[in-house]
Formats: sequence, C-alpha cells, structure tokens
Amino acid sequence: MSFRREKYVPKGGPNGGDGGKGGDVIFCADKNLATLLDFYYQPHLKAGRGEHGRGKLQTGKSGDDLLVRVPPGTVVRSSIDGARICDLVEDGQSCAVASGGRGGRGNTHFKSATRRAPRIAEDGQQGEERVLELELKLIADVGLVGYPNAGKSTLISKISAAHPKIAPYPFTTREPHLGLVRYGEYGSFMVADIPGLIEGAHRNVGLGHAFLRHIERTRLLLIVVDMAAVDGTEPLAALSTLERELELYQPGLMRKKRLIAANKMDLEGAAERLKEFRMAAKQYRGRIYPLSALRGDGVKELVYALAKELAKCD
Repeated sequence: MSFRREKYVPKGGPNGGDGGKGGDVIFCADKNLATLLDFYYQPHLKAGRGEHGRGKLQTGKSGDDLLVRVPPGTVVRSSIDGARICDLVEDGQSCAVASGGRGGRGNTHFKSATRRAPRIAEDGQQGEERVLELELKLIADVGLVGYPNAGKSTLISKISAAHPKIAPYPFTTREPHLGLVRYGEYGSFMVADIPGLIEGAHRNVGLGHAFLRHIERTRLLLIVVDMAAVDGTEPLAALSTLERELELYQPGLMRKKRLIAANKMDLEGAAERLKEFRMAAKQYRGRIYPLSALRGDGVKELVYALAKELAKCD
C-alpha cells in the first residue's frame, strides 16, 4: 500500500505496485548423478519467495526458481494418490513439480470514483506445497536376470569394470550394479546386474519389486541359468520360473529380446544338462550361449552376441 507524495502534487493517489510471483520447484535430470541420496539429508525443498511490491507502481521481483537435479531414470509421483507426475529419462529433461503463488495486487488496483485513496492491498497466494515420492529406475542396455547365486555378479565383473560383492551364498547382491562393457575398438554398452529373483517376486516376495523395476528400462534381457544346478534347481525349471515372474510383474517385459547365458559349464553335470536344456527350450534356438563366468570361457562370444542383438534393437 503506497501513495504518491511529492511537493506541489496534492492528493497524488495510490501507487502501490504488485508483489512478485513465487518461484517454482523444478526437477531436472542430470547424467552426472547416480543416486537419490541427497534427498535423505535434505528432504524439504523450497523455492524463492516473491518480493513485496513498492511505491511508484514498482512490481516486486519474482522469487528464484529452485532447480533440483536428479539422476536420469527418476520417476516422480504424488505420495497422496500415487499419480505419476513426470518420468525424467533423458539428460536435461525437466518438469515443474510445484508452482509458486501469484503475487498480491497493490492498492492502485482498488481505486475507483468513490474510493480515491484505497488503504487496502491484496495478499499474495500461497505457493503450491506437495509431498512427493521419488523412485529411481536404472537405465541400462542389458539387464542380467537369474536366480540367486546363478553367477550374474561374476559375469558382470568379467565383462566390465564393475566390482560387485561375490560369495557362494544366495542374495549376495543387495542392489543393482551398473557396468560399462567395451568391445572392439570403440563399441560399448551398459549392463545392469539385477539381484536374484525368486518365485513370487512379482508379489514382492523377497525384494521382488525393488529388483524388477530396474528391468523395465533395459533394451535386452540376458537370463543367466546355472547349468550345474548347484542349488538343486534344474535349469529348465529356473527358466520357466523367471519368465513367469517377469510376465506376472509386467507383461511387456516378455516382449523384450532375450538371450540365455548357460553358466557354470566348468562344473560336473553341466554338459549333460545343457543338451537336455537345448532340446526343451527350442524357442531359444541359437540364443543359448554356454560359458563359465568364473574361468572366462565363452564370455567374449557372449559380449559380441549381445552387441549384435542391441544393434538390431536400435
């Protein structure tokens, strides 16, 4: 609320300016980030406040927008109803998740023929306040899928520079690992080691949903099967269970191209099981690659086969 006060200008009238708009909260995908850990330490985010209007019809400065950087693959949802607000996949992609309030009007807007000196001004609107859930889905070209202890971590450690924990007991891997695989002179692709799936994973048994969501963005699936049946699960039964869990979690996953890594061929009984497996899994003719991730046998051939299939997916 302001009035013009100048010498020799009696009854100058109202000249209060409007308040500035509040800043927006904007999420932006940044390829240099890999986790959502920053939000653990700073869960409350607030954009800048708009400045007050001034005399001489000066509008207040708008509040600064708050640019929040998140890793590519972040899904933003409302925590109230779970509605998806945005899915930030590409580097630089952005989305305004909360809007700043409109600035209030100065007293100059309220003058009239009967109200020549209005002593009122309008309050600004409150900015939008939201509680959000952020979910990170890894983006990789190839997703390794298999039973716990099938040898996925050993395989990704052989074909990339990733160093996941490796031990002879189930659920060694508790979170996905990304590895960059290089082949030829300039070729490369990204592989995600998805922790082991078990029967009932689609119902969130074990850590099902925490693992399965990372498979959604992969272009190609590599199913790792233990041909030696170390844990007592026959290869064909393991394959059937894995495919059933993928189908029940999200039917679209079964439309992805799939290759099979017949692992642990260096162990006793693996060769005989591979023969039976090839005969039973006829739909995978030409897409089963026997190997020993531990010794490195057949790993190079698998890498080039994956690169060839990825080229077809483009």
